Amino acid sequence: MFVAEKLGLFEKHGLTIDLRRMGSLELATDAVRAGDADLTIGPPEGAIADYLAGGPLRLVAAQAVRLPMALVTRPEIMTIEDLKGKTIGTSSLREGTAIYTQIVLAQHGLHYPGDDEFAMSGIHTERWEALRKCEIDCAPQPAPWSFLAEDNGYNLIARGHDAIPEIVFTAVFGCEGWLAANRDTVLRFLRALAEAYDFANDPANEDFCVPVFQSITTKDDPDLAGRGFAYMRDLGMWPEGLKITPTALATTVDLMVQTGLAGATHRDQALQAFDKSYLADL
Repeated sequence: MFVAEKLGLFEKHGLTIDLRRMGSLELATDAVRAGDADLTIGPPEGAIADYLAGGPLRLVAAQAVRLPMALVTRPEIMTIEDLKGKTIGTSSLREGTAIYTQIVLAQHGLHYPGDDEFAMSGIHTERWEALRKCEIDCAPQPAPWSFLAEDNGYNLIARGHDAIPEIVFTAVFGCEGWLAANRDTVLRFLRALAEAYDFANDPANEDFCVPVFQSITTKDDPDLAGRGFAYMRDLGMWPEGLKITPTALATTVDLMVQTGLAGATHRDQALQAFDKSYLADL
């Protein structure tokens, strides 16, 4: 988004973008559902659950298809098993970081609720502060904040990508009625974003992209920003053409079923929350 803005790609496609940070996944999903925002970029689980409930939300494109998250713990906590009885800070109790954390814990015999407590600790910067103040014992943190924590003596005890190789980590979604009424605008937005992805994924453009990445992440540490940007790019975070692959979407839905956000009998229906027609028309 910020690379597209810096390159003037939205203007190139005749758009003016008003970016708003909502502070939580639920607030972002609620904003687009209520018409306070036209599109939301965020974890897709809320939109899929809305679709299953007969709501208007539809996914139209991927924003990221890899997990850049790592479980970061206080220095004395060395393993996932050590998290039993501890408090884990997430940005939601049901979506996004909460789901990924549950899956990683379950792979090591820990289950939520029961073995651990989740606490609403806000977005990654707020989770980092809560971890430093010992208000929580662990937090799922994206790069470069996971690297920042490691450099400060905290432990990275698990990487999300190792547990879940491909997933719709974040998506572009909106209300079906608004999307249909503004199809041309949506397509121009997606084309601008796709151009920015191509630019950011080209290592030749790293010198341009890292300062942009730094401005929205670790503002005072260019080296840390460079590590974070290269890690995400090389991980394959930003898919060519904003593609939602069948594997990524199926993984997202299957994790929703495993964590109780969707019923097993509704799995195939949940896959229909993705409207493929927009990417088909890019």
